[in-house]
Amino acid sequence: MATVSEWIEGARPRTLPNAVAPVLAGVGAAVALDAFLWWRSLLALLVALALIIGVNYANDYSDGIRGTDENRVGPLRLVGSGTAKPKAVLAAALTSLGIAGVLGLLLVALSGYWWLLAMGAVCILGAWFYTGGKKPYGYYGFGEIAVFVFFGLASVLGTVYVQAGRISWEALGCAIAVGCFSTGVLTANNLRDIPTDIESGKRTLATRLGNTGTRRLYLALVTVPFVISVLLGIWHPILLGGLLCAPLLISSVKAVAGNKVGRELIPALRDTGLAMLAWAVLTGVGLAL
Repeated sequence: MATVSEWIEGARPRTLPNAVAPVLAGVGAAVALDAFLWWRSLLALLVALALIIGVNYANDYSDGIRGTDENRVGPLRLVGSGTAKPKAVLAAALTSLGIAGVLGLLLVALSGYWWLLAMGAVCILGAWFYTGGKKPYGYYGFGEIAVFVFFGLASVLGTVYVQAGRISWEALGCAIAVGCFSTGVLTANNLRDIPTDIESGKRTLATRLGNTGTRRLYLALVTVPFVISVLLGIWHPILLGGLLCAPLLISSVKAVAGNKVGRELIPALRDTGLAMLAWAVLTGVGLAL
């Protein structure tokens, strides 16, 4: 039986910035629209956290029963390592996704924007079929697109919309920036896993682009948020503060550009997530001010 610490590690806490950052950026954009409601922001945050934990457990379960995680480098895989039974991990995934669904329903009901139920349903289905089902889209190179949409566009703009009933150009810029950061985290992860993914037949975008192409994609993705900071700074100079998180990416960029492999790329995942969180805080505070 897995210990509490192993269940926590299996939830992949290093990925939590992917859920927190878009909500923080969205809150800043909502404040800028004079529409901030703390309880709706809190519910949006809880939905995002439950969703990403559900995704991680679902990924652990689906990859584990397929045997994809048997020789994986990186964080603990509960099923792949034999630490927890597949049914227990499946239950954890469904529970987390169920909590996300209930909280999302509550948020929609209280805000009155019922059409958002459709978006919520798509997010939950996207979380499961990333690696679940007979033909998971994550195995066909569409994982990066899904991350950009769900943890960029949907999370940021959804957080703004449930409070303001509309979005702004600043909110869209934040959504694109956070989406690129979040996709960068996945790209670094899949870059690290290219050898084992090829061996197991998992055709991620990284395996399709190859080593050099994936490294170029990562560098392009982490550049976009700073371009957006400059563009937003033309109208709101305080938003140039987002550039201050650039030093957090120095080691990651060096690792990716320097052809590091395997475990040497693990810090890149962490640092990209931290840079994303810092960018969201700096930009969100800037928008609020």
